[in-house]
Amino acid sequence: MCEINMLGYERNDNKIGLRNYLAIIPTVFCVNEVAEVVASQIPNSKPLLHTHGCCELKPDLERTTNILCGLINNPNVGGCLIISLGCEGVNNEELIQTANRAGKSSYCVILQKAGGMTKCVEACLEKIPEIQSQINASKRKKIELSDIVLGIKCGSSDATSGFAANPAVGSAVDILIAHEGSAIFGETTELIGAEHLLVNRCANNETRDSLVNIVKRMEEKIKRTGVDMRGSQPTPGNIYGGLTTIEEKSLGAISKSGTTQIQGVLEYGQTLLGHGLYVMDSPGKENEIMTGLASGGVNIIVFSTGGGAPQGFPIVPVIKVASNPQKTIIMKEHVDIDASTIINGVESVENVGRKIFTEICAVASGKKTKAELLGYDKTIGIYVDGPSI
Repeated sequence: MCEINMLGYERNDNKIGLRNYLAIIPTVFCVNEVAEVVASQIPNSKPLLHTHGCCELKPDLERTTNILCGLINNPNVGGCLIISLGCEGVNNEELIQTANRAGKSSYCVILQKAGGMTKCVEACLEKIPEIQSQINASKRKKIELSDIVLGIKCGSSDATSGFAANPAVGSAVDILIAHEGSAIFGETTELIGAEHLLVNRCANNETRDSLVNIVKRMEEKIKRTGVDMRGSQPTPGNIYGGLTTIEEKSLGAISKSGTTQIQGVLEYGQTLLGHGLYVMDSPGKENEIMTGLASGGVNIIVFSTGGGAPQGFPIVPVIKVASNPQKTIIMKEHVDIDASTIINGVESVENVGRKIFTEICAVASGKKTKAELLGYDKTIGIYVDGPSI
């Protein structure tokens, strides 16, 4: 059980925020620079910089809009400043309405109406005190383990990931689920070759069918490019780290989900409405899966790595668990939990799992992760299907 007296922010929908950020949201990549300048002048604000919002086909514009709305709804966001160019494909009104429905203070500034970057920045800064006063009115309260919605991700994987970091994270996930918390894992490409093991953990036939379907759908999409991932390994860093096939990588990757029943399958960015362990259809690319998880409502992420992936995420604290003995030393400024002790025979998977769980509780109550302290958490990425037009 968590011995830390955890504190968080209760939102109108009864979800719990572990942070209380002002999210600065560009509706389109054309105003990223404005969002960055504004954020640099506002404490406790996070710009959500991305490369979407225009010159995309309708399905992708809809996804971009839905994901940005999901990020506004994330419980770690206390309010938002929306920055629009004025001629993009994303509908800024929909974002404002999302914030209003969530009871979060918001304001939208349109660069083309403001009269350029300088006036747009001034208009943004003018409105900030009002938004911040409402955000700051939110008070922290005691929260329970059942209020934690954990996102799970692995990256820069090597042979040590499947032996140490991933199973240790899985052990922590099992502890959280046992105490009625929730967790979401994904990376559909890294379920390929291991899906037969996951279907045996599905709570019902609907979940089993959905899981098989997202793997098939992903494989079909890949095959349309003329590539078959089975029996091959697409990532040079993984090969260098000792992984030879996607199946081998998948068997190590799924261990980060623990051993409990899978309650359901979510589409990319879909909001989690239940409790327990879920799968989200998502890519392995770091910024894209973490964006999907954040849109789905996770309030904290654990990211396991062998080689030392440094990425954090703007509005969700990311705990890094590293397992390669050499890389853990080299990349120590990015590592929150050292799981190389498993490889070195000093600690068991279960002991490190308990350390990760304790760290989840501490970060949930306000402890800063390495990525937060370094400011290595500036960008997001949205997983889309179509070409730019």
